[in-house]
Amino acid sequence: MGRKGVIGLVITVVVGVSAAASAQWLKYPTDGIPRKADGKPDLTARAPRLPDGKPDLSGIWHAGNRIPCTNAINAFIDCGSEIGGSKLTLDLGLDSPGGALPYQPWAATLKKQRAADDSRDDPHVRCLPDSVPRMWTLPHLTKAIHTPKLLVLLYEVNATYRQIFLDGRPFPQDMNPAWTGYSVGHWEGDTLVVETRGFRDNLWIDMQGSPMSDAAKMTERIRRPNFGTLQIDLTIDDPKTYTKPFTVKLVQTLEADTELVDEFCLENEKSHERMLRSRGR
Repeated sequence: MGRKGVIGLVITVVVGVSAAASAQWLKYPTDGIPRKADGKPDLTARAPRLPDGKPDLSGIWHAGNRIPCTNAINAFIDCGSEIGGSKLTLDLGLDSPGGALPYQPWAATLKKQRAADDSRDDPHVRCLPDSVPRMWTLPHLTKAIHTPKLLVLLYEVNATYRQIFLDGRPFPQDMNPAWTGYSVGHWEGDTLVVETRGFRDNLWIDMQGSPMSDAAKMTERIRRPNFGTLQIDLTIDDPKTYTKPFTVKLVQTLEADTELVDEFCLENEKSHERMLRSRGR
């Protein structure tokens, strides 16, 4: 990761840290969580269940497989104080065969151009909503509220939300293109299979600028193997942008004894303005 990439990451991290520092319920005990003899959360305990017997995905979640704190990051913020995002937030294809997603030629060129421009036009940098794949990788917390017929995801950053309907409804026939699309889910054993369509065009799915079009269909296969872990196999089928469907493996870890805090990117945000000035605008 180059210096500019580190700067972009640290901007995201510092926003999260500054918000968390003023939180009121940072250390409030999570109700109903299994604990060890010393009182610490037992994240390896059995996953909870809903009244209908299906796994309960409720909890406050944080991207796993996090970026290690390097000397470059430590130059901007002390190691240990950053919240931390997944390494796939930088490039979603990092763990894919060949280290890259199967881009169509035009998409590969666009991604290279965006990366070379230090991702100045990233919607995240401009405080616009993030796309669904990125929400699982960014250094911001996500609160899941799960009932048998609805899974609601509350995203800490910019107070964004997502609804996943589990009541058997079909997709709307006329979907207004949306940042997070339209999501319906069903169970296959203990795996929640979520299908999402109706995205707006030209979304960014990572910091390097990998695109996703309005033709995309996304499938998430979500499992909770124990109390403290979510495993997500995320597949994107976007023939306009990629030569074939691809799947990435994501993980979330439970954050116990804390709560979401206000985090609004536009509040005194100057990063995008400075990045544009550095490009000569």
